[in-house]
Amino acid sequence: MQLLRSAVFEILVYVVMAVMGILGAPFALWSVNGAYAVCRAYARVVFFLARTLCGLRVEIRGEVPTGEVLIAAKHQSFLDILMIFEAVPRPKFVMKKELKWTPFIGLYALRIGSTPVARGRKGQAMTQMVAHAGRATEPRQLVIYPQGTRVAPGARPRFKVGAGVLYDRLGGVCIPAATNAGLFWGRRTLRKRPGLAVVEFLAPIEPGLAIPEFMARVENVVEEASDRLMREAGFDPGPRPERSAADYADRRNR
Repeated sequence: MQLLRSAVFEILVYVVMAVMGILGAPFALWSVNGAYAVCRAYARVVFFLARTLCGLRVEIRGEVPTGEVLIAAKHQSFLDILMIFEAVPRPKFVMKKELKWTPFIGLYALRIGSTPVARGRKGQAMTQMVAHAGRATEPRQLVIYPQGTRVAPGARPRFKVGAGVLYDRLGGVCIPAATNAGLFWGRRTLRKRPGLAVVEFLAPIEPGLAIPEFMARVENVVEEASDRLMREAGFDPGPRPERSAADYADRRNR
């Protein structure tokens, strides 16, 4: 029965995306506020469907970031994207370049000021991220996923240094964010599991750290908090390597 409910939910997620994407396009093209309103409404509909059909609830913890900040977030699921989007006032995302051609997602992501970057072109991607981040005429919350893609619960890919470059060049506060959303809405699986998906905004990292020190700190705090949330939900993610600034300094010098 849960699998059937999950299948119905999955179909509705895309049907609602198409319907709201088409009906909301004039509002999104007319103004950025319209694009935000449509996307936020979509997220709330998905939360309602997840709760009603799959028994999957969502919760935001910690102080929600406002103003001009960088959010370095754990990424396990499409769900955690929606949760961050609905929670913070004016989010925009660093996203892989291919997504700008994705129906509906690409249009709205670009309209709110998200930055598409090409994987594998590190120098060009860094330049694009920094230049694009400063274009907004109002304070925005720039969301970057330091691991570069969705990561399965318990997987331990090292964080990519792009988050550190943005932190260094933008010279502002970074808010780490943890999640356990992948336990309930995983990648490459139809089944949605009942439970409580959490995104938790953590203590800010103030500007001024060297990039290797920042990278070690943000990885350790995000992974530690995400592990805690996963254990709270009954999943043991296993041992976690403790990163040091030296690990990232060595990596940059290679």
